[in-house]
Amino acid sequence: MTVHFIGAGPGAADLLTLRAVDHLRASPVCVYAGTYIDDAILAHCSAGTRMVDTASMDLDAIIAELVAADTRGEDVARLCSGDPSLYSALAEQSARLDAEGIAWDVTPGVPAYAAAAATLRVELTVPELAQSVVLTRAQARSTAMPDGERLSAFAATGSTLVLHLAITRTRLLAEELTGYYGSECPVAVVFHASKPDQLVLTGTLGDIAEQVEAAGLKQAAVILVGPAVGRTPGAESHLYDACRDRA
Repeated sequence: MTVHFIGAGPGAADLLTLRAVDHLRASPVCVYAGTYIDDAILAHCSAGTRMVDTASMDLDAIIAELVAADTRGEDVARLCSGDPSLYSALAEQSARLDAEGIAWDVTPGVPAYAAAAATLRVELTVPELAQSVVLTRAQARSTAMPDGERLSAFAATGSTLVLHLAITRTRLLAEELTGYYGSECPVAVVFHASKPDQLVLTGTLGDIAEQVEAAGLKQAAVILVGPAVGRTPGAESHLYDACRDRA
């Protein structure tokens, strides 16, 4: 058997890859986080699939389900919100599976930041304005950030910032980032990107915290910061330059 770690995407059921849907239809067991993954996505599973919601389970209990499926010779669709390469606990789960000798693979998904950018209709890398995107998070009731990964160090580069797991600290983060980007720097917050209840807030570092607090957002939102987020004009790319040597 194989445990298929599957990126469930940002929330819309039609943003899963074809490979993801194939795994969901073929796997007798589906393990998912009900906090983030709804019935529309789970509808891709076949009738009779054993459904396991991990919302109230710890790592040991989750691994026990995967081991039990292996014993029965059943493939598992292990759904992760967004893409498994970001904040999915893939590393710790796969390490346990390796120790048990259980096969696993990964199917990528649409990450939340990409869905948010699509909703905003922006390119996060604009020539001569921002050519790097930093994906990071805030530290609150979570594991410590590595010493070298301070938000101030990322902000000093002027890159487009995408902050995950940070919505409850918007005011503190905006105050810190203002010293690097200025109070008028464009900011967008996208809650439940691509889902029916999607909410988009746009503003600046000077006013975004007030908007977030007024909306009562507590989770499942990404914060995007930088001139590119506001469609600030930059240079044109060399990609389609008529004078570029295409030989």
